[in-house]
Formats: sequence, structure tokens, C-alpha cells
Amino acid sequence: MSLRLLHVHAHPDDESSKGAATTAYYVAQGVDVVVATCTGGERGSILNPKMDTPENWRNLPALRKAEMEKAASILGIRQVWLGFVDSGMPEEGEELPPDAFARLDPAVAAGPLVKVIRELRPQVLTTYDESGGYPHPDHIQCHRVSMAALDAAADPDAWPEHGEPWQVPKVYYDMTLHRGRYAAFDAAMHEAGLGRPYAEWLAQWSEDTDRLSRLTTFVPCADYFEVRNAALLAHATQIDPDGRWFAVPLEIQKAGWPTEDYQLVRSSVPVKLPEDDLFAGVRDQPDDYSI
Repeated sequence: MSLRLLHVHAHPDDESSKGAATTAYYVAQGVDVVVATCTGGERGSILNPKMDTPENWRNLPALRKAEMEKAASILGIRQVWLGFVDSGMPEEGEELPPDAFARLDPAVAAGPLVKVIRELRPQVLTTYDESGGYPHPDHIQCHRVSMAALDAAADPDAWPEHGEPWQVPKVYYDMTLHRGRYAAFDAAMHEAGLGRPYAEWLAQWSEDTDRLSRLTTFVPCADYFEVRNAALLAHATQIDPDGRWFAVPLEIQKAGWPTEDYQLVRSSVPVKLPEDDLFAGVRDQPDDYSI
């Protein structure tokens, strides 16, 4: 059967920092993987000091589109823009810009994603949890819009102009950026006599046993960590090659935590948890069973 996977992300670079090795793992299996990017990242920062120039700030929207195109090529995916405007990261008490993605009614903003879901007809969709993975307003809004679009895409009375209804059989929250993963890397580095690169970060990151207990699905994608790193580096304005993303050698990462991790939140097929495959329960089903 034809397998189809849709990742929904807030900004260009999120597809490379969250679940990129999973993406490469499934692309290598012949899965049709599409990334829907909610915003253009127009109000993001330049996080790579080597790219922090006035010219790059002036050209940031175009740069982020070009970086996304390069990352998509590395990952072997198709990518679509949903067309919303980055909200930025406001200071406490500061209002969001009037055109911000996070200001929109999720039921209305769901329209473009409904169209993508109905055209692709994915068996699996991944998005962020209710916290956004971290409290950026666009990540929280990405969650809200994703869940609204999933419901609307299956409703024949909603958005009829966007095609025939489709119920996505399996829906996941991407949970890869959890404390347990980085604590494992830090401990493995210490055991190898290479210091503790995440010690300060972990000290400020409280234990979250609830988040760890939510993990249901562990995709064994360590062989694709190199692809993930290459996709990350394609986002040159956002990723510092000397930063903490690359503080742990790949061999230690592969040994310390060889999976990317998810929470299964909706399934219309039988499942047995924990899983090691986003398509578990789907592969033996007829291709059109979830309509």
C-alpha cells in the first residue's frame, strides 16, 4: 500500500529540529512524507552569530524560504507553506502583532491544512502537544490549528471546497525534545570522559515524569541522525554549527538514545503500546479504509 505521512510545523527549521531522523527513516522506506509549515518564520531571530549581519536581517524572509528548500531536498520530502505570518516571541505583557498567526481563530486558520490533509490523505499526522513543545505562541497555535483541521477534514460539511473528507487514522504529538533524552546524552558524555555539555541546561529544566510517561512510540532512526544534522545545518540563520545541537558526537547519541519519540493521541486502528513504528496497525489495512 502507499504510505503517507504529514508533519505539521510552526516555522521553517522545526521540521529539522523535531523528528527529522524519523522523516529520513520513512523516506528511505518509500513513504511519501510532506511537511506543512504554518508560517514563514519572518519574525524569527538570527541565532547563528556568523550569519548575524544587517543584510541578512533585511533578507530574512527570503533566506528562511531558501533554507527550507535546501532542508527539504536533504530530507527528501515535499513541503508546503500554509501562508500564515510568524507571531514572533513577545516579551511578557507585550501584545502580538495584528497579523500574527497566533491571533487567528484556529477553526478559521484550519482551512489551508484541511486542504492539505484531504489532498494527501495521510495515514499518519504529527504535530505538537497542547504546550507546543515549548511555549512559543506559534507552536501552541500549531497544535490548536492541527487538531481543528483533523476534525474538520473528516467532516463532510466542513470546507467542502477543499475536497472529499478524510479521517487521519493515527495522530501523534512529537515529543522528541524531552529532558530524559538530553539527560541520557549528558550522562553518556560524562561516562566517556567528555564533560557534561548539558549540565547547565538540565539544571534549569525540571524533571517531568508526566511528560516521559506520555511517550508511546519510539522510532529507531539512529542511522539517520547524520541526515537530521545536515538538514539542521541547512537552516544557517537559525542553527549555530558550534552550538548545543552538535555538542554530543553522533556515535554517543546513537548509543545513548537511538530513537525519536512520540505520543499516540488518536488511532482508528488497533494498536499495541509501546510501538516502534508510526504506521503500526496501518500497514495491513486497505488503503482507503479510513474514509
